[in-house]
Amino acid sequence: MKKILIPLFTVVILSSCETAKVTTNGQPSSKVLSKSEKAFQSAYHEIKIDDLKKNLYVIASDEMEGRDTGSPGQKKAGEYMVNFYKEHGISFPKTLGSYYQKVPASFMQQRGGRNLPDSENILAFIEGSEKPEEIVVISGHYDHVGTKNGVVYNGADDDGSGTVAVMEIAKAFQSAKKAGNGPKRSILFLHVTGEEHGLFGSEYYTDNPVFPLAHTVVDLNIDMIGRDDPENRGKNYVYVIGSEMLSSQLKVINEAANKKTSNLELNYKYDDPNDPDRLYYRSDHYNFAKNNIPVAFFFDGIHEDYHKPTDDVEKIDFSLLQKRAQLVFATAWEIANRTERIAVDK
Repeated sequence: MKKILIPLFTVVILSSCETAKVTTNGQPSSKVLSKSEKAFQSAYHEIKIDDLKKNLYVIASDEMEGRDTGSPGQKKAGEYMVNFYKEHGISFPKTLGSYYQKVPASFMQQRGGRNLPDSENILAFIEGSEKPEEIVVISGHYDHVGTKNGVVYNGADDDGSGTVAVMEIAKAFQSAKKAGNGPKRSILFLHVTGEEHGLFGSEYYTDNPVFPLAHTVVDLNIDMIGRDDPENRGKNYVYVIGSEMLSSQLKVINEAANKKTSNLELNYKYDDPNDPDRLYYRSDHYNFAKNNIPVAFFFDGIHEDYHKPTDDVEKIDFSLLQKRAQLVFATAWEIANRTERIAVDK
């Protein structure tokens, strides 16, 4: 996240038409399930701790050199992500022609990006079956702050956790598609660059959208979901920011998805544009929000290793990371498959 200086129970799984019960170990209840319900449940449980861990140990390794914007280490991390999407049969937007959207150095430098080199957003895409022109964006930044005085700042939580969550959510949607129940609306999995220096990658995307912003339904942004902060230590929670700023429906949908799946404590402490920490303005969702696109920002809080070289994989709570990623997936599933597009009414 951009840093700025300023003074075993039963759960119910959400589907677009009706609900179905599963237990926390993934076994369905005795209820007869429809094909789409089975596909959702199977996809939901494709988001696995072992896979999150496997990918994060690569993304946040010393080999990636802290993933500073445009650095060789960040490009290496990007190559790993692209290979992941290829391996799972998830393609890129046809109009883009590849997984990469170049973010020019000149664009970033004009906005205070020092002497940053060219960098890239990475885009993976699953086309919708019924409303392909309507786009659900699931985003997270994959850059971090690099290496300082020979010490690697791995950024396992910031935002390695969000990066691997987006990857796993994409895999879950792809598994549903393979089962014959792909999303009705298209899903864009957007890994943005330059967040730490000024939200540059998401600003570049919204200034140069691959899909018209008028057709973009929502941005669900994931930035730091692998840890806890001091005031929530040991709790199953997530901060949700911005979900009712532009649409009265988005918060309702997210809360319903949460109640019927992860059942986390949804904390709205920072859900206020006037909050002194200004978190609504400090991650990539904001560039969508300022274009009148509903957003929800999922976040774990400011912990003691934020922007320090001690933000390492060994400190990630993978069970909590899984639950938060599954919540974003369930929310996206409902938005992608509901009959009507969520309204911008606030």
